[in-house]
Amino acid sequence: MIAPIKDIVQAERARNTSFNEASARTRLALLLDGGSLVEFIGPEAREVSPHLKTFDLPEQYDDGIIVGHGRLEGAPVFVAAQEGRFMGGAFGEVHGAKLTGLLHAARRIGSIPVLILFDTGGVRLQEANAGELAIAEIMRAMIEARAAGVKVIGLIGGRSGCYGGGGLIAGCCSALAVSEPGRIAVSGPEVIETNRGVEEFDSRDRALVWRTMGGKHRRLLGAADVFADDTVQDFREAALELLELLGPVGTFGLDRLKAEHERLAERLRRFGRCEDAVDIWTAEGVAHAATVPELPADQFIALANRIGRTSRDAR
Repeated sequence: MIAPIKDIVQAERARNTSFNEASARTRLALLLDGGSLVEFIGPEAREVSPHLKTFDLPEQYDDGIIVGHGRLEGAPVFVAAQEGRFMGGAFGEVHGAKLTGLLHAARRIGSIPVLILFDTGGVRLQEANAGELAIAEIMRAMIEARAAGVKVIGLIGGRSGCYGGGGLIAGCCSALAVSEPGRIAVSGPEVIETNRGVEEFDSRDRALVWRTMGGKHRRLLGAADVFADDTVQDFREAALELLELLGPVGTFGLDRLKAEHERLAERLRRFGRCEDAVDIWTAEGVAHAATVPELPADQFIALANRIGRTSRDAR
């Protein structure tokens, strides 16, 4: 059976569109089946932050996050996509409430997975208290959704990375897919340097930043389950792969949390004395570890699959 022309065009656009460079709406439009996205609290609702005007800062009609539902290979999914082009995708009161509400809806239904396209620098300084509260509410809503059997998959490849509270939320997901630009950390390079000094971490050393926080390192550490090249189509395929690999989620409870703590403790025992990501890769048995940042995506994926390190079982 020949696919409809519109589906062929959709797939070709997704294959040629950089996930990193695309806007949040473009990512969702190409990630999902063509024309299937339906927004909750869409642009016409104009749910903007109540705080930004106080600081004479620009507002955005969706407050930097799109939430809704659509279809992926014909199957229903809930989706959320942060817009890193607006305030670095940072969490504020409305931004966080939209994601919390989506997770609550997923928990009540119980059978529809959630895809979260992270692209965030953390919490807005202008909404610090409201943003920090939003992070806590999202994490609680995610754990409750997972306990109800919902698969929550994070896709990380945006220009703002996944920092601050976003990194904490990502760590609560059932599984993660990441590309090389998909940096993940609780504290960003400049924050570390400001608080600990340039001797601890030089934020201007881009090679250091990328090999410490970038997607390749996170995949080799087992913090991400799948590595994707930087196209929307690759992230679509990664999401489908993770949905299949996760299978029936079952009960998420204390046993899984204990297993995750044990995994992290073992990681600290193995790599706690390493001073650089290259040291960790060498300890993992990677030959010519210093060349990892230069590997093309297909070669790196083969390497990561050989090592087979994943946090999926713990999660």
